Amino acid sequence: MNITGKTILITGTNRGLGKALVEEALRRGAKRVYASARIPMDYTDQRVTPLTLDITNATHIQEAVEKVTSVDILINNASIARSFDVNDRTAIEEHLAVIFFGTYDMTQAFLPLLTRSQGAIVNVLSMAALAALPIVPPYSIAKAAAFNLTQSLRALLAGQGVSVHAVLPGPIDTEMSRSLDAPKASPESVARALFDGLEKGEEEIFPDPASESLAESWRSGAVKELERQSATLVAVEVDKS
Repeated sequence: MNITGKTILITGTNRGLGKALVEEALRRGAKRVYASARIPMDYTDQRVTPLTLDITNATHIQEAVEKVTSVDILINNASIARSFDVNDRTAIEEHLAVIFFGTYDMTQAFLPLLTRSQGAIVNVLSMAALAALPIVPPYSIAKAAAFNLTQSLRALLAGQGVSVHAVLPGPIDTEMSRSLDAPKASPESVARALFDGLEKGEEEIFPDPASESLAESWRSGAVKELERQSATLVAVEVDKS
């Protein structure tokens, strides 16, 4: 997957990693970048098309579908981290609405275009998807659910020529993680590593020093092998049909 000449749709682009992803896509020669956010930024580069998009709003998603004529790469980056209380069911539902169902709805909406282009879906998740960060349970729960969705879609869409990638960063130096007392990677470095991993075809992308320490053990580990074995069941079911 070479970024040069590609059309890319990125969610959550008004700050932090999303903004860095837009800039990195342009630097790598993207033909068109649809930069979506609830309140989109203005861009001087004519290759960028801002989209007003709340990924929890079905009307917004449909309006985006009507405006986007083609897409090679969908980057589901929009996220929230607003609660530290595992006893707050409303907070868990709010995080699932954005991180899980927002990713699901965007994928379903743009899958016809991605199938046509034999494109890629990139879901920006977190190390918390692999092991809960217990100080932010609603965030961790939603990221874990989105990771399972990513693995499922990877197996189910492979036959349609659509690749599905999970980005699993550690803490990033953005407004969302401002209160977290831990070493943080810059959004710019994570954006570069994300596109590097995508161009290499990595199914799981570990884009910073904290997460990269897990990469080798993950790729050769029992859980990843179980995913590979489970994916073969999709081919079996297709053959039966």
